[in-house]
Parts: sequence; C-alpha cells; structure tokens
Amino acid sequence: MSSTPTTAALAPADNTPAEQTRFRILGAISFSHFLNDMIQSLILAIYPLFKTDFHLNFAQIGLITLTYQFTASLLQPLVGYYTDKYPKPYSLAVGMGCTLAGLLTLSVAPTFPILLLAAAMVGTGSSIFHPESSRVARMASGGRHGLAQSIFQVGGNAGTATGPLLAAWIVLPHGQKSVAWFSLAALLAIVVLIGVGRWYSHQHRLPKKATAIKHSPVPPHLVRRTLAVLLALIFSKFFYLASINSYLIFYLMHKFHVSTEIGQYHLFVFLASVAAGTLMGGPIGDRVGRKAVIWVSILGVAPFTLMLPYASLEMSAVLSAIIGFMLASAFPSMVVYAQELIPGKVGTVAGLFFGLAFGLGGIGAAVLGQLADMWGIDAVYKICSFLPLIGLLAVFLPNLHQPKAVPPKPAAA
Repeated sequence: MSSTPTTAALAPADNTPAEQTRFRILGAISFSHFLNDMIQSLILAIYPLFKTDFHLNFAQIGLITLTYQFTASLLQPLVGYYTDKYPKPYSLAVGMGCTLAGLLTLSVAPTFPILLLAAAMVGTGSSIFHPESSRVARMASGGRHGLAQSIFQVGGNAGTATGPLLAAWIVLPHGQKSVAWFSLAALLAIVVLIGVGRWYSHQHRLPKKATAIKHSPVPPHLVRRTLAVLLALIFSKFFYLASINSYLIFYLMHKFHVSTEIGQYHLFVFLASVAAGTLMGGPIGDRVGRKAVIWVSILGVAPFTLMLPYASLEMSAVLSAIIGFMLASAFPSMVVYAQELIPGKVGTVAGLFFGLAFGLGGIGAAVLGQLADMWGIDAVYKICSFLPLIGLLAVFLPNLHQPKAVPPKPAAA
C-alpha cells in the first residue's frame, strides 16, 4: 500500500518527458562523458611521447588510433542494437571500468603490441558508454532532443580538449607511468554512472505512457538514401577531424618549428572550439531545423579549410578554431535527425553514428599517416582541405518536419 503513493507522486514528474528536462541527469551524463573522453584523449595527446620512447613512425601512430577507434566502431552499433531490446542501466559503469583497465595498461605498456591492446580496451569502453549514455540523454531531454544531445556531447568535447593540456602538464614532464594518475578520474566517473544507472533503472519501473509512432516520417527508399547521405557527411567531417586530432601537433612542429608544448596549446584551442560548436549546434537545430544546421556547418566550413594549409602560425590558430566550431555544430543535429528518421531505434542509431565517428576517424588517421610518410604532412593538409565540399550532398536531405519551437516559458503572473 505504501508504495502506491510514492509511485503516483513520482510518475507525473518522471514520466512526462515533453514537460520536463532533467538537467541533473543531463549534467551527470555530460560530466561522465567529460571524464571518459578526457581519459581517452590522452592517447592522442601523448603521441609524441610514444613516438620517441617506442621509436614509432607515422604509420604506427595511425595504427594506434585505428585500433582504438576500430574496436569502438565495430561494437557500438551492436551494443546499441542489443540495449534497444534489453536495456542495461548499469552497463555505463561497466564500460567505464573497461576504460579504466585500458588506462592502467597504457601506463605500464612495455612494447608496441601492448600499447595496441590498451588502445583496444579503451575503445571497447567507449563502445559500451556512448550508445547507452546517448539514450539516457534522450530519456532526460523533456522533448528538447537537440539541447539534450548537445549537453551530453559537449561534455565529451570538453574532456577531449582538456586531455592535451593535462598531457602537457602531467604526462609529458613525468613520463608514461604518470598516466596511471588518471585512474582516479575513471573511478569518479564510475561512481557518477552508478547513480545515473539507478535513475535509468527507475524509469523502466514507472507506468508507461502511450508509445510514440514507430514509423519513419519518410518512405523506406528515402530512409536508405538519406542514411547514405548522412554517412557521406560523417565521412567528410571525421576524416577531416582525424587530420587535426592526430597530426596537428606534428604539422605545426614541421611547418613552424614550434615545441611540442606550443603544439599542445594549439590543439587545445581547436578542441575547445569543437566543444563550443557542439554545445550550440543542438539548440540551434531545435529552433531552425536540423537540416539547416547540417548544411551550413559541413559545407560552410570549406573556405576556412581551404585557407588553412597556407596560413601563418597565428592565423592557423584562428582558422582551426572556426573550423572546429562549425564542424562540431553538425553532429548533435545529425544524431537527432537520424533518430527521428528511424523512430524507436535510439540506441542503434546512436551506436551507429558514434561508431562511424570513431571508425572513420581511425581509418582516417591510419590512411593519413601513410600519406604523411610518403608525401609529407603538408600534402596531407592540402588534400584534406577539400573534404568539406562533400557537404553539397546535404541538399538531398529531406525535411522531416517543421522546426520545433522550444517549449515556451511560463507566462508571468
């Protein structure tokens, strides 16, 4: 008898997503994303350390990224598909535990193959974390799906931007073993995610409202064509981002003869702009329509990427900030757009898109590493500058619906 009032009291607040956005849960999942991606970005940020200590070439650097992102790209859609059918609220903490194990292995790896094993473990942690955390963001969105996706994603972008700074301050001066200190961040994330998992589990015990329409708003053949266009746009975005994430430091050291530390700061500027673009892209998509955001952010960045290989050191920082902001603003809208295109498959879509992001980034890093060894790092940046022109394909994206108005504020008394 006593449980009935409690359920009745909770149900209206927790089971009316169109009326209330759960910012506490969104904040927790974004903070966990920050810690997760901060840890993972250490792999990218300490490449110069690995290159020196293990005597690696650019192709081997690319192979580390490929190994890390390949495990994530293969497993994420499978994890999302499985959890669409069988939700696993505490899998978030399990995924972070896998990342923790990979981090500790990375700190003591004696050989290149062990480095690859550590990268694979971190990638597996990401493959578990991202689909389920994206689902939690949608559950807590209160109908403001773009905003929720941006809040969730910006945590990861901020963590990715912070990683190079921590690498410059902690890992580079103190060596490979100092990576183990970041296990404290992973442990904190596990504690937070256990709390999120408890809330997630509670949602499945609440009375269910009428389910949303499970049919796509466009015909099946148009769904396939639209997914193909989105895939091409993701290729353009993440192949180009791979050239910055993996090789910007080496590019600046080669062209302008700057130190590794200066290169780290330039990478931070780029990654911070990516975080800002991610935060803005989702809410803008809620207001003006996701297709418009995708179109402007992918194609509109082309003039700046075309200028980057010919810019001075100072102008390179400015251009990379603009590029990072514009490119990043597309991804929250792309994820929500695809979730609306294929209703009822939140985890599958999130796993597919995050998996493609990791996979294409890994393939890009490996391919560009080979090209850098053969033709030089300057040639890589000139070739990649044309990739955003693929954004012209956005013209083929259908309008799924009119832009949703953000829920109005309560009228003043």
